[in-house]
Amino acid sequence: MTIQELYDQIGGNYEQAVRIMRMDKMISKYLLKFEDSDVCDRLKEAGESMDPAALFESAHAMKGVCGNLGLDSLAALVSEVTEEFRPGAARKLSDEEVKTKLGEIFAMYEKTKAGIGEYRASL
Repeated sequence: MTIQELYDQIGGNYEQAVRIMRMDKMISKYLLKFEDSDVCDRLKEAGESMDPAALFESAHAMKGVCGNLGLDSLAALVSEVTEEFRPGAARKLSDEEVKTKLGEIFAMYEKTKAGIGEYRASL
């Protein structure tokens, strides 16, 4: 599997990743690190406690990582939670709606992680 095929499979933006990382070797390096990172675990913990500051910080961190890697589908979902808990912003969603959004994020994360695992196995 090529990196481009992986991006097609997981709803990523390969061109964006190339603009930021400049070469496939760097994209591959950081995608493989993303698969092993704890960024999603921190968001899960924050979601369990519904701590607004922790939700903002963990969602913001995950959004940044996803944006830099061109993982647009995942970044878009995480962005919704980031903006919901941005300091000073009024909440628009109920806790149940936030938990639904988090479920969507975790499902997309698992799809992304599975795709990266397939990519890793093809190396």
